[in-house]
Amino acid sequence: MRLIPALLPLLLIATPLAAQSALPDEHAVTMALDEHPTVVAARARLEAAHARAEGLRRGPHEFTVTGSYTRRSLDTGGEFDEYDAQLSRPIRLPGKARLDREIGQFGIEAASNLAEDARHQVALLLSNYWFDWLSASAQARVDRVAVSNYEASLAAVTRRMELRDAAQLDVDRARAALAAAQLAAERSQGMAALAQTRLEAHFPNLPLPVDAPEIPLPDIAEARLAQLRDLVILNSHEIAAAEAEARRMAAVADRMDRDRMADPSVGVRVFSEFGGAETGAGLTFSLPLGGGHRRALAGEAEAGASAARAEESLARYNVEETANADVVEARYRIAAWQRSRETVEAQTAALQRLRRGYELGEIDLADLLLSERMVHDAFRIEAEARGEAMRAITTLRIDSHELWLAD
Repeated sequence: MRLIPALLPLLLIATPLAAQSALPDEHAVTMALDEHPTVVAARARLEAAHARAEGLRRGPHEFTVTGSYTRRSLDTGGEFDEYDAQLSRPIRLPGKARLDREIGQFGIEAASNLAEDARHQVALLLSNYWFDWLSASAQARVDRVAVSNYEASLAAVTRRMELRDAAQLDVDRARAALAAAQLAAERSQGMAALAQTRLEAHFPNLPLPVDAPEIPLPDIAEARLAQLRDLVILNSHEIAAAEAEARRMAAVADRMDRDRMADPSVGVRVFSEFGGAETGAGLTFSLPLGGGHRRALAGEAEAGASAARAEESLARYNVEETANADVVEARYRIAAWQRSRETVEAQTAALQRLRRGYELGEIDLADLLLSERMVHDAFRIEAEARGEAMRAITTLRIDSHELWLAD
């Protein structure tokens, strides 16, 4: 039985590959991210923020035209045409226009950072679906090689039985091992197909290679991990969006407090009475008298500003947690992969000794098949651990904006 020679290349194949070679083309990723509905919706909300800011800059007040026409009849005789017309417009009191402009500008900043953060989240989604596919495909490759080896082993044991050098029980055991390997291969191939289907469903315009790329060996320096951790916080659009929103809500609270004194309206009025016998023109002025309603709105806005400041602090906590968790996960995933690689080497050495014992007739075939199965499992675990380690490194690179999201 010769399972190991065919499986060893799967352990070594990733050695010369750079991490970037396992990722999709960067230009294709950029297009896929830009076309994702989440990103499209975020850009639309940014356009809405620009329109809202323009409306705030211009102000909510507009000219109002009012007028009336009457025809008066007197008992003493005679009919007279009478009319009056008025043109008026509210005027923002000093300071309100400046606050409106600030509210609009901070709204644009918040929406812009939220749009970038939406792109960030979609990039993480793409990375997760991508490594789901790569990891499942890597395990499927291990299982296919195992099937090929068990088929060769069954043929060899069958030949030995024909030569009266092996028992029918050995053939049955080899056939059972092959059936188990075929079951594992069918399952892993199905998982790989399912992962590819999900990737294609979420990113239909991302071109995929015919076969999933090999997962490279995780390789990143400790100093680089610390550097990327700091970049996660420095480049966080989540924090920037929360800061802009807190400043916007503070401006809204200031604006509502100033709005407790309502804007006055001024205008021009002309009239004609008794068929033009009496005419006139003049200025009009009106001022709403604020009361409990405006005071309540100002209190609501102040509470909203306090909540926004708290959410800004929460955003900082969340991003710091993400940065630290990314580094911790990358470290332990890499360590886990290293242990899995050591397990493969140990299992391989043990199997080689068992094989020599089997050839000398000192080891039963059942023990050898069990060892073969343990080596097969070790290779599958190594492939999974390698994929998870590369997924963690890629997540850290995305969160730091070093990959796919360069500002």
